[in-house]
Amino acid sequence: MSIYNYSVPSVGGGELKLSDYKGKVMLIVNTATGCGFTPHYEPLEAMYEADHDKGLEIIDIPCNQFAGQTPGTDEEIHEFCTLKYHTTFPQQKKSEVNGEHELPLYTFLKSQQGFAGFGKGPKALMMSALLLKQDRHYAEKPDIKWNFTKFVVDRDGNVVKRFEPTADMAEVSAFVESLL
Repeated sequence: MSIYNYSVPSVGGGELKLSDYKGKVMLIVNTATGCGFTPHYEPLEAMYEADHDKGLEIIDIPCNQFAGQTPGTDEEIHEFCTLKYHTTFPQQKKSEVNGEHELPLYTFLKSQQGFAGFGKGPKALMMSALLLKQDRHYAEKPDIKWNFTKFVVDRDGNVVKRFEPTADMAEVSAFVESLL
């Protein structure tokens, strides 16, 4: 299977076919409106504004699986993001990224780029401590650990990198830029 075989449910019905993005660099991210990482919307929008014309597409998939931090409707999520962060990239329908009802796209993404740790620093330690309380074997599983996990897909459709929410957004941006 290829990334281009997958689609994502769109707000209001329909599907966003990833095959429509052949030849583009994609940044696929599960988002939340009430999370400590929600300010990632600001650098994501800056990346989109700077690089969309160069071939960057951001696939924003709101998800409420992590501490209920995305409680609103698709419309409320969109309104929050456009008013608070002035986002212009499209958002997809709120969906699950882990478990029995996870999007098939996320099953594929996790098979291509598993969890490799949170890195270093206070945010990484905080996330590790939080997840250890829930599951002492969390690091051995490819599951999405929290909101704002990012997958980068190159122009050839390869899932080339996974960034955990604790990653510095400047690092994410630099990596994406290197593919454009």
